[in-house]
Amino acid sequence: RPELQGLRALAALLVVVYHVWFGRISGGVDVFFVISGFLITGQLVRVSVRGRIEFGPLWARMIKRLFPAALTVLFVVMVASWLFLPETRWFQTIREVFASALYVENWQLVANSVDYFAQHTGASVVQHFWSLSIQGQFYVVWPVLIAVVVLVARRAGWGLHRSVGVVLAVLFVGSLGLSVWLTVVNQPLAYFHSGTRVWEFALGGLVALVIDRVVLPVGVRVVLGWAGVAGLVLCGLVLQVGTVFPGYAALWPTVSAVLVLVAGATGSGWGADRVLGSRLLRSLGDYSYALYLWHWPVLLFYLVIRDRVEVGLLGGAFVIGLSLGLSVLTYHFIETPVRESRSGLLARWNGYRFGVAALVPVLLVAGTWQAVATVRAESSMVSVGNLDHPGAQARLPGFEYRGADDVDPVPSFVALTGDWPAMTKGACEYSPRNEELQVCTYAPSASPERWLALIGDSHADQYTTTLLELADKRNWGIIRIVKGACPFSVDADAMPGDRGCIQWNADVIDELIERQPDAVLALSTRNVRRGLTEYTPSGFVEQWRKLERPGIPVLAIRDNARHSFSLPDCAASKGPDNPDCATPRAELFAEPAPYEVIPDVPSNVSFLDFTDYYCLEQVCPAMIGNVLVHMDSHHISGTYMRTLAPIAEREIEAALGW
Repeated sequence: RPELQGLRALAALLVVVYHVWFGRISGGVDVFFVISGFLITGQLVRVSVRGRIEFGPLWARMIKRLFPAALTVLFVVMVASWLFLPETRWFQTIREVFASALYVENWQLVANSVDYFAQHTGASVVQHFWSLSIQGQFYVVWPVLIAVVVLVARRAGWGLHRSVGVVLAVLFVGSLGLSVWLTVVNQPLAYFHSGTRVWEFALGGLVALVIDRVVLPVGVRVVLGWAGVAGLVLCGLVLQVGTVFPGYAALWPTVSAVLVLVAGATGSGWGADRVLGSRLLRSLGDYSYALYLWHWPVLLFYLVIRDRVEVGLLGGAFVIGLSLGLSVLTYHFIETPVRESRSGLLARWNGYRFGVAALVPVLLVAGTWQAVATVRAESSMVSVGNLDHPGAQARLPGFEYRGADDVDPVPSFVALTGDWPAMTKGACEYSPRNEELQVCTYAPSASPERWLALIGDSHADQYTTTLLELADKRNWGIIRIVKGACPFSVDADAMPGDRGCIQWNADVIDELIERQPDAVLALSTRNVRRGLTEYTPSGFVEQWRKLERPGIPVLAIRDNARHSFSLPDCAASKGPDNPDCATPRAELFAEPAPYEVIPDVPSNVSFLDFTDYYCLEQVCPAMIGNVLVHMDSHHISGTYMRTLAPIAEREIEAALGW
C-alpha cells in the first residue's frame, strides 16, 4: 500500500521538523505505533488463518530489520559523546545507551521520571529510543498474544477474527483508561510507560481486522484522507504534546492516522493518497526509520558544539539535511545489505546470530566507557580540610591558599552527576502517618548530645551531607525528612495544588512534635533566580509558627540560586574559571533578604545565610576553592557541602547559643 509508506514518511517528517525547528513534539510517534499495530496484526492473523505463527523466523527477520540502523546510530553516538559531550553527561549517556541497545530505554526514562534527582538531568542523545523500545517490546509480545488467542479460539470453536477483535478491544479500553488516569496523576511517567501505549497498537490492529469490510464512497474517502493528513500536521501546533500526552489527547494523531488508513487508495486525483503514494514520499518512507534514529542525536550534538539552546532557520535546515543524508547512507549501505544479503557471512547467519554479533560490540564499547568513567569518578573524592581543595572555606575572612598551584577541580566532571546528598549512615523507615513520609535517622552513640531535624525539599536535603560530617564530631543525632519539590510549608509552594505535598507537610509537623528535636533546619526562601524573584512564602512562616507553640527552635536557611544554565556543563566545556560559567550575584540575591522585612517572624526562628560561601562578591561561579559548587543548574554538589561543614557548625552553634 503506497499510501501507507507515505504515511510513515509524513509521520517521520513531522517528528523531525517539529523537534528541530519548533522544539515541540508532533504526535508522529503515535502514528508509528498505530501503523505497527495495523501491519503486524494483519500479518499475524493472515498467517494464523493459513496455519500457525512461526516465532523464530518472525523475530529473526525483525532483528535483521531493526538492529543494523539502531546499533549503528548507538555506536556513532558513543564516539561522538566521548568527543563532544561534557563529562557531566557521560554516565547518563552510558546508562541510556545500554537501555536503548536492549530495548528498555522507555523504562530507563520511567525510572528517571519517578527519581526526583534524575529528573534534573538534561535530555540524552538517545532519549528518542524510548519509542523504539516500546515497539521492540510490542514485536516480542504481540505475536505471542495473537498465538494464544488463536489457540484458545480454535479449541473453543470461536471465530478467529472475532476472538482477536474482542481481545484487542479489551486491551484498547484498558490501556486507554490507564493512559488517561496516569497522565493526570503523573504525566512524565505516563508518557514513557509501555502500558499507556498498548491501546495505540490495539487501535491499529482493530483497523486491520475490519478495514476490508469497510466500503465507503470515493468522495467520503477523499475527505477522510485529507482530514487525517490535516489532523496529523496540526496536532503538534495546537497541542502541547510533551505535557498532555498520551491520555485522551493522543486520540488526535491516532484517529487521524486511522482516517488515512480507512481512506486507503481512493483512485481519485484529489485524494490524499495521491500525495502520500508519490514517489518522493514512498522513497522517504524507506529512509524514515533511519531518519528518526539520526535526527535527535544530530540535533543535540549541533546544540552542544555550537553552544546554543535552540537552532535557527538555517541551523535547522543543516540538522535536517545532515540527518537525511545519514539516513540515506544508512539505508543503502547498512540496512539493505543486511536485510537482502543472499551470500557470504550475513546470508549464512540467521537473525539471532547476527543480532548477537551486532549487539555485543556496542555493549562492550559502552561497558569499557563506563569502566573508564568510573575510574575517573572514584579518583576525585576528597576529604574536608584538603589543602588543595578548601572549597567553601576559601571564602572565610583572611583565608590564605596553601595548596598546590595547579590542581584539578573536584569532584571530577564525570563524577559530578552522582554527587547528590545522601543519607549514607543510619536507617530509614516510613512513618505510619503517611506512606510517603520517610524518616531517616542517624546517631553516633546511644545518647546523642543534640538532635537536629532536616526538613523540606531537595534544596534542604543538600545539608544532609553537611550535617553527617558534623554528627560524629559533635555527637549530634540527625533526623532527615525530605520530599522532592515539597518545601517545608503549609502550602505546596513548588507545585501549587499538590495535595500530597500539603498532607505530607501536615504529617511532618505531627512527627516533629512527637520527636521533639533540639532544632529544625529548613529553608527560609525559595525561587532565587535572575530578576530577583526570591521570596519567603507565607506558608513557610505559618509552618514555623506551628513549631513555636511546642518550643522547637527553627533554623531557617536562605536558599541557594537557581541558575538559568548548567554551571558544571559550562565548566566542563569552557573551563571552571570561564566568566561565562557564572551569574552576577546582584541579579540573583536582593538586599535585604526577603525574610528580614517580614513583620511577624515567630520567636523560635533564627536565620542562616550561606550565600557568601556559594558566591564571590560579584558573581556566583562554577568553582570555589578548587571545588565545583553546583552539580547542575541549582543543586549544590555533595563535595562542596562537605567543605561547608566547619562553617555550618559555627553558624548553627551561634544561632542556637550552644
